[in-house]
Amino acid sequence: MTVRNVTIDDVLAAEPKIREHVFPPPLIRSYALERELNLPESRRVWIKDYGWTASGSFKLFGALNWMANNLELIGNRPIAAHSSGNFASGIAYAGMRFKKRVIVVMPDTAPKIKFERTRSFGAEIQTYNAARDHETGEREGLARRIAEEENAVQASPYDDPHVIAGNGVGALEVVRDLKREGRVISHFFCPISGGGLMSGQALAIADGFPQAKIIGVEPAGADDFSQSLASGVRTRIPKPSSICDGLLSYSVGEHNWPILQRLVKQVITMPDKDTQQAMRFLYEKHGVRAEPTGAIGIAALLSRQADLSGDGDIVLVLSGRNVDDDAFRKWIAD
Repeated sequence: MTVRNVTIDDVLAAEPKIREHVFPPPLIRSYALERELNLPESRRVWIKDYGWTASGSFKLFGALNWMANNLELIGNRPIAAHSSGNFASGIAYAGMRFKKRVIVVMPDTAPKIKFERTRSFGAEIQTYNAARDHETGEREGLARRIAEEENAVQASPYDDPHVIAGNGVGALEVVRDLKREGRVISHFFCPISGGGLMSGQALAIADGFPQAKIIGVEPAGADDFSQSLASGVRTRIPKPSSICDGLLSYSVGEHNWPILQRLVKQVITMPDKDTQQAMRFLYEKHGVRAEPTGAIGIAALLSRQADLSGDGDIVLVLSGRNVDDDAFRKWIAD
């Protein structure tokens, strides 16, 4: 694979393509987190809530930009992709908007809501055995086979310049919203898996607020980026494990890694128990029913592992809300 350098110009170029299809999700001030952290009145905490998008997560940003930039290549061919669930609904939404056939490969353990959202936008779904994928590579193999048999164009859920750039558009919105209010960012918390979200978001935040400390968050049982950052090379872990089903990549992407290594100076790993507590906090204080992947950034902030000294505001990415009710109730009760 030839790694293409993705820049803030790519993010800026993605914005008009995405704006045709997606209204900006809200940036919400969290008085509850400000009180919990005992912040002075001059500092604020903001949550960028991608649960308000049509697909219930940030993934449609990257999917829309990928499809808009590959229409000539796609032509009348279908699109094939693998996904834990949120990119599946994101690329399905993009397929609906551009009138393209989409076939996605999803784990048999994916939340029902992610299957339902994906089908609601017209995509076809094939499943694989998630429990044995670390041994068989069934997920990627099935996606490749579909691409070959259907003559489909294969889309990566994270390791692609257009996906990265599209995912950065939400952070452009954050920068503009806060600058309009005369605010500055001191800390930015965002989950990391394959790096498709964080790499795009980091480009936009670093451009708008160069002084901001960009902090990645991942599950303790899926800490491939933490290991990569410590060793200085992309590290693949054998079997990621967490209730954060959207953060179970084996390693960060090749296109993502140079951006992450340059801009993300700290990564916090969180036990699932702490993520469950953050889900409960969000529900009790804000009435927000976040999926574990979406709540892990709040868990990292509440863990107080990051040095929060400074004068600026703190921004958290809530990446998605696609969680089944029975699982959600169980997790916040434990």
